[in-house]
Amino acid sequence: MTTMPAAFLGHGSPMNTLEHNRFTDAWAALGLSVERPRAVLAVSAHWYVGTTAVTSMDHPPVIHDFYGFPPQLFDFDYPAPGSTELAAEVADLVRPTPVGLDDATWGLDHGTWSVLAHVFPRADVPVVQLSIDATQPLDHHIEIGRRLAPLLEEGVMIVASGNVVHNLRAIAWQATEQGYDWAQRFDDEARRVLTDDPTALGRLTGSAEYELAAPTPDHFIPLAYLAGVADARGETPRTLIDGCTMGSLSMTSYVVGGEA
Repeated sequence: MTTMPAAFLGHGSPMNTLEHNRFTDAWAALGLSVERPRAVLAVSAHWYVGTTAVTSMDHPPVIHDFYGFPPQLFDFDYPAPGSTELAAEVADLVRPTPVGLDDATWGLDHGTWSVLAHVFPRADVPVVQLSIDATQPLDHHIEIGRRLAPLLEEGVMIVASGNVVHNLRAIAWQATEQGYDWAQRFDDEARRVLTDDPTALGRLTGSAEYELAAPTPDHFIPLAYLAGVADARGETPRTLIDGCTMGSLSMTSYVVGGEA
């Protein structure tokens, strides 16, 4: 069996769902480069709650968790099936951390479907989403990533969706191919840490730019899951696509695994 990859994809604006640019082209190329996975486990910045839970339903609803965007985006549907089987596997792997099996309150939010709309546009791969426990430190999320790593050998692709740099208050809407100097410095430092020692991700939280890059940690934490997978596999994450946009968003994406 071909080992599935784990990927951290910088999802940026929800409009990436409908647009085609060099970042969405990279996501699409990733989907075309792998065999059809058994399922996808998604870790999205937008399910950031006070517990660890996993969607456990046959038909997860599509959540439009934003406002102020065009009607076409609210009309967008990504009717991927769920997988109660994978949800149970995830709960078992993550022990002793308790994992709630959520069959009613959540579904697939735009952190998940805005990228999967390009990776698997036919929405024919089952998708399960894992929450981020906002009460836990970064090392906790790295450890969960380690525990989830065996899923790659079982035909499950892990997709963590966030942004290394995500500061909506500093957005420069017209700077579509540019990042502020501080945003680029932080993005570059993140790459150095990931390629040196992924488990040292916490070093980034002490940098001068961290408070600007991650005024809230929700979009940064998904990177910890990729770091944990990389550590468990003894691999260095490789860059899928890099760059900043709108001044204060990093769209840099990384991949681990995926070799035959």
